[in-house]
Amino acid sequence: MASEIMMVSGVVQGVGFRYFTANECLKRSLTGYAKNLSDGRVEVVVCGSQTLIDEVYTQLEKGPRSAVVDNVTREPCELSVPTDDFRIV
Repeated sequence: MASEIMMVSGVVQGVGFRYFTANECLKRSLTGYAKNLSDGRVEVVVCGSQTLIDEVYTQLEKGPRSAVVDNVTREPCELSVPTDDFRIV
């Protein structure tokens, strides 16, 4: 099982981005969370199949219609607390 942390910047808060992310992850049975950061970015941690994580990354680059995604960074990570679902924090 792979885990990645992704940082999404642009107009991504107040536009349903976290809900969009949760939907994309839940459709693929991925676990993790999405949360707003004080600097305007959204932090996304995703766990599961690397192929499915790659699919979510592609969707996050597009975002929902209401968002303007400028950049998505990603890197492998290890969760300190395993999760069994996807949460909006």
